[in-house]
Parts: sequence; structure tokens; C-alpha cells
Amino acid sequence: MTRDIGPQTGPVLELGPGTGPFTRALLSRGVREDDLTLIESDPDFAALLMRRFPAARIVEMDAVGLRHLSLFPGPVVGAAVSGLPFRLISPRKTLAILEGVFANLRPGAALYQFTLGRRCPFDQSLLDRLDLEVTRVGHTFRNFPPATVYRVTRVKTLGTYDWRFA
Repeated sequence: MTRDIGPQTGPVLELGPGTGPFTRALLSRGVREDDLTLIESDPDFAALLMRRFPAARIVEMDAVGLRHLSLFPGPVVGAAVSGLPFRLISPRKTLAILEGVFANLRPGAALYQFTLGRRCPFDQSLLDRLDLEVTRVGHTFRNFPPATVYRVTRVKTLGTYDWRFA
């Protein structure tokens, strides 16, 4: 989940950290604690995260709010990590969350999505609407049900010619 992320990544946004297993993994990979912004909607988990990771920036809110809230002065985040259960989240909310995440990611940065099962949690129509592409980057069968990690990035275009509109 975190193997592509390290100290060179810079600021990292984590959605739904819960008790912080991915947060600890990010720290063990060399990400500075003060480079972490954790978005957690549950007040009890947010309080726990504040105690466990005092130098991290913890924002107690629903990730849908990212669409309307500027956390940073522009797109500066080097990576986003999410364990949110997108299969249980409505398409409208998923769209809002992805728009918010990618508004904060700098060019070339990615969202790493952990999901249970082998199927991508994002519908292709939603990805097309946001000009995003998905690559499966990891999985484990030791988990039940099996877990998969996807990297979500912006579609790379040539800049002068967009084949989708030709």
C-alpha cells in the first residue's frame, strides 16, 4: 500500500485512517509526521489519532468536504492514501471525494486505494468523467476477503491533441 511513498513524496493526504495502520506504515517508510494530513470523520478515531500522531495534521470531517475546502495553498500533495469503503459510498459522494483529492494532488501524484476483494471500487464511467486511470499495484490473499491496492492517477494527455475529442 505504501511502497511507492517515502520522504521524497512530501505532503501525504490520508482518508479514513481509523486507528492509523497505514499512517504507521507511512512513517516507517520515512514520511515525516508533520507531512501527514489525516482526514477522519469519526470523533473518537480523530481524538485517538491526535494522541498517537501529535505532529500530524488531523482534520475531523467527512472526506466529501474536500471538494469545497482548500487544505493547502494549491495542489501540493505528493500522494493520497485511502482505505475508504467506496463500494458502500454513493457515486455522487465518490465523485465529490475524488474531485477533492485530485484538487489537492500535484501533477503526477497518485491516490492509493486499498479495497477488499479483487474488483476496482470505482466505476469506469466515473473515472472517465474525471480523466482518471487505475492500475492494480498490489494484492494479498492472506486477508479474508482478499485485499487489493489500486493506484489512481490523472490520464496523461499529449497536451496539444486529445484523442477523446478528435
